[in-house]
Amino acid sequence: MMNLRETLYQVLFRRKNENDIDDPEKEKLARVLNLVDLTALGVGSTLGVGVYVLAGNVARIEAGPAVVLSFVLAAFASALAGLCYAEFAARVPRAGSAYVYSYVGVGEFVAFVIGWNLILEYVIGTASVAKAFSNYIDALLDYPVKTTMTYLFPMNVSFLADYPDVLSFSLVILLSIILAWGVRESTMINNVFTIVNLLTVFTVIVSGLFKVNLYNWSIPKQDIPKSAKGGEGGFMPFGWAGVTAGAAKCFYGFIGFDSVATTGEEAKKPKRDIPLAIILSLSIITFAYCCISSVLTLMWPYYDQDIDAPFPYVYDKLGWTALKIIVSSGAVFAMFASLLASMFSMPRILMTMAEDGLMFSMFSVIHPKFKTPLLATLLSGLLAGIITALLNLEQLMNMMSIGTLLAYTIVCICVLILRYRNEPDGDEFVKNQVIDEPETSSGFFKVVEKYFNLSNVDNANKETERVATTITVLYISTSALFSFVTVQRECVATIHPWCDKSLSPFEPDCVLNTNNATTPFEHGCIKNSIATYASAILAIGLLFLVLLLTRQPQSNKKLSFKVPLVPLIPCISILMNVYLMMKLDLITWIRFSIWFTIGLFIYALYGMNNSAEGLKRKVELKSSRSSSAESIHQISSVNL
Repeated sequence: MMNLRETLYQVLFRRKNENDIDDPEKEKLARVLNLVDLTALGVGSTLGVGVYVLAGNVARIEAGPAVVLSFVLAAFASALAGLCYAEFAARVPRAGSAYVYSYVGVGEFVAFVIGWNLILEYVIGTASVAKAFSNYIDALLDYPVKTTMTYLFPMNVSFLADYPDVLSFSLVILLSIILAWGVRESTMINNVFTIVNLLTVFTVIVSGLFKVNLYNWSIPKQDIPKSAKGGEGGFMPFGWAGVTAGAAKCFYGFIGFDSVATTGEEAKKPKRDIPLAIILSLSIITFAYCCISSVLTLMWPYYDQDIDAPFPYVYDKLGWTALKIIVSSGAVFAMFASLLASMFSMPRILMTMAEDGLMFSMFSVIHPKFKTPLLATLLSGLLAGIITALLNLEQLMNMMSIGTLLAYTIVCICVLILRYRNEPDGDEFVKNQVIDEPETSSGFFKVVEKYFNLSNVDNANKETERVATTITVLYISTSALFSFVTVQRECVATIHPWCDKSLSPFEPDCVLNTNNATTPFEHGCIKNSIATYASAILAIGLLFLVLLLTRQPQSNKKLSFKVPLVPLIPCISILMNVYLMMKLDLITWIRFSIWFTIGLFIYALYGMNNSAEGLKRKVELKSSRSSSAESIHQISSVNL
């Protein structure tokens, strides 16, 4: 059991010493990366599966041709989160992940939550790439796996895939075994795959220009087949609600750009180049996504897109068999590289957390012969294989989006907390400063004076730190409530079928056709006025809380990069991330809640007691007690 004198707060927010991150004898990384290198890194690590699957998937189900706007909105949210990530990385002058930065900068519990979400990101990332990889191979061969497995082992469960995907499972297990044996990724092969990927994207865009039909962006509702889910037709057939729901899913396509922010120790000019590289790489990626989605929806109607492999399907419809093989082959190369990269990262975070005592120690064991984390690689690969076999691509993308959105939200929250912290190594550290003023005002006016900083305190102290933290917590809670109410306020017109009089009883949700109408009955969207007023009040509350935060003094600690316009940019990022999370479906939230609950149990039952940082502090506490006991004994001996 933990020492009873150690409070829960001290346990949850104990921080790792920065000097314990790396081996002191390890040489520092050379500052060799320039702006071009960093931008290429961001583009290469992000432009993957999203190019070949997301556009068709989101256009068909969520946004229609307005999938272009969904990508722009997701890119904006990613850019804000990326800037916060860059400052978070700059606070620890070493290369590493958000898990390491949060452990040093904020505390153990926050680090565990981010680490647990990173595990989800890598596992689901591996599973989704494997699923897309499998779909493309299956599409090239005219779906033999899908046809056979659906016939032999159909899974008629709403929250699972239609059939167990043995091909994607086999791919993950095979690569896991290869990686466990110690095969290393070759830089030359990876560069070749990246070039093939970019050439494939260029081929898709250029070839698509020859089949552009602007009519596909303005299809009237009456021209949409009755069997198709086409919404209202036009450019935004599912309205703004569809665009934002699509953006939540499109966020999946931008996962990976944050790798630029981890190069603070290797960049030549991190203060200038890291934020510029994030913006440039996101601009290039967004341009590529917008071009791909535009070409795809202009070549073929949005309501008839294939959600698993859109380009092979469209090329088949257009009779471009040779181009279908070329593009599908390029996509397979690109997804193989993405799958390899995902599977390299997966056991690494497990091993790091196990070395810190927050995960089971068996994950940190390095095989003496293969020199790899054998068990972490095989077990994480097995988990990813099972997930990719049982879930479809859309479910996997939603799961990855919610985990990453939460991780980025926590990073933005941490930036706010750290920016208003009374830093011990700041330029003007104020130790337990309390402004001594004559107590002439009443309690209410004291609170107003404190929260509006009417005393114009310039340097952060313990009191202003507590006030800023309280305002931040209130802002997070209000953002969640505002996003929930706003999402509930958005509504879409529903279409009801006419009742068949020959059936008794009638079908559920059907409407009696008393006017002999030929088109289905459409129930208009009824807006809730209470929700509208509540959204307006909460929006005013959010602006008020941001105003209060701007009045609080910030830390003077010097960093290689700081987010501009704090608290505005982190607050906007938090609000957008939470809003996009609320747009995801209920099943995704249930799956994520189960994953998060499992993580909390692991931390409570294992991590808290076995934390390397906690055990080290216990040893230090015992040694300090023994030394104080010896000194007391010596003093008593002298007195005697």
